[in-house]
Parts: sequence; structure tokens; C-alpha cells
Amino acid sequence: MSGKKERNKERREKRLQEISLLRTIPYSDHQRWWSQETVAVVTGANRGIGFEIARQLAGHGLTVILTSRNISVGIEATKALQEGGFSYDVHQLDILDGESISAFVEWIKQKYGGIDILVNNAGVNYNLGFDNSVEFARQVVDTNYYGTKNMIKAMIPVMKPSAAGARIVNVSSRLGRLNGRRNRIQDATLREKLTNLETLSEELIDRTVSSFLQQVEDETWQSGGWPQTFTDYSVSKLAVNAYTRLVAKELCDRPQGEKIYINCYCPGWVKTAMTGWAGNISPEVAADTGVWLSLLSDQAITGKFFAERREINF
Repeated sequence: MSGKKERNKERREKRLQEISLLRTIPYSDHQRWWSQETVAVVTGANRGIGFEIARQLAGHGLTVILTSRNISVGIEATKALQEGGFSYDVHQLDILDGESISAFVEWIKQKYGGIDILVNNAGVNYNLGFDNSVEFARQVVDTNYYGTKNMIKAMIPVMKPSAAGARIVNVSSRLGRLNGRRNRIQDATLREKLTNLETLSEELIDRTVSSFLQQVEDETWQSGGWPQTFTDYSVSKLAVNAYTRLVAKELCDRPQGEKIYINCYCPGWVKTAMTGWAGNISPEVAADTGVWLSLLSDQAITGKFFAERREINF
């Protein structure tokens, strides 16, 4: 290992140790804006990072709703969590199915009146190791980007007004950074349009992912200047990151008491089924920044991208 890589590894390990320490420090009474009446929804929470985010949020005293595409699996996950004595509920949810989303929203309104926190964790990735297949690109983009967008649009109307503000946290990835040094789209003009809030739009984001999917269909994507690592996953998370910034801009003028703060974060390379258990970060540590963003007491932060509790550039 080169000296630079060794130093980077040491810095990262030190930061993870710091986070482990921070997780042991309880929130003080003046930081705790939430109670058991505070409702958090975590999508794709039957395993992995979502399961751990749900567990940690409930451990802080919130009521947590786990969603799972397969309700039987979701129920089993909830049973495992309830052994800790915390407050959980579960509901079937397929973020690609409009009827499933509508049914979930109606159930939320009838049973809870609304929610305070939405964690968009549900996502897919079909590449492992050094693979870079785009065989399932449509499903990856539909789930990771359009599914996340579907949930944000559906849940904003049922987010409860409060002095602390409601929160949306999107689980994303550094692989979707627009201006990363290595894994980024090569079209500088497109990067600038997606970076600049004055030119960023939902239409532009949709057009970008549609262009990628068309090139996949035409088998020309490899010369299209797209990210070269886990290309379909990277494009989907690039879209999530851009949409996070766009929604933050759209929500910023809400009056006090009706604020909704939205951010995204990279959990790292996590030891879960999605990585073939090859990751180097535990789900417990990977969940931390998502939980931290959900519970920030001084939540004037919105439209930002985080990793390991630190803001990083898009």
C-alpha cells in the first residue's frame, strides 16, 4: 500500500473511531426535539442499513415504521426489533408501485395523522467487485431515483408541521458525486447545469437519466462519458443527489413551523447483501449519519451531502 493510501486509511479509521465515540454520548434534554409521538418512516428497512437506521431511531425513543416490499419479511424484521422493547410498526410498500404508495399514505393518515421523518433507504445494486454490467440499469434507475422521487412527492403532503421541522434523509453514495475526481460524468457542460441551482430542474435530471438508459438500450453507453464504476448505480445516485438539492430549493421558502429539511448521505462501503458482504463498514456505523441527520436539533441544514457526519461537495 502506498504512503498516501495508508494515510487515507488511517484518517478514515480515526474518523470511524470518533463516530463510534459520538454514538455513545446521549442527546441532552435540550437537544431532544422528538418524543415517542414523533413518527419516522424508513423504506427498505427489513435488512441492512435500513434495519439498523430503524433500530437506532427507535432506540432514541421515536415511533418507527418499517416498510418492506415483502410484508412477511417486514413483519419478521419488526419482530426481531421489538425484542428490544421499542416502538415499531410495519407496512407493505413497493416504491415503484403507485397503488402501493397511495395505500401506504392513506394508512399513515388514518393511523398516525402524518409523519415527521422520512428516510429513503430502499435501493438496489446488481454489480459486485469489479463488475460493471448495465443489464439491470432500468431497474436500478427506476428504484434508486424514480422510487425515491415517488416517495418524496407522496410523503411531503403528510409531513407534520412542527417548530423543529420535518426531515427527509436520502441514502445515497459518493459514486454519484458530480464533481468527484474519478467517477464522474465527463460532459463538463452537463455537470455545470446539474451543479448550478439556477439551471438545475427536474426535467434536466430526468433527461439525463433517460439519455443514459437510451444509450444502454443502444449499447453506446460505454462511449457516453458516464461514470466508469458501477455506472448504472452511480447515475441513479447522481440523480438522487441532484434531486435532493432541487427539492431543498423548492422547500426553502416554507414558513416557520412548516419547514421540511432534506439532505442525503453516503453510508460507505457497507457489509450487507448489496455488496455481497464485501464491505468494510458495519451497518451500525453506516446508519449513524442517517440517524444523526434525522435528529439534528439545530436543523437549518438542507440540500447538503454528508459522509461520516461531515459535509462533502456534490
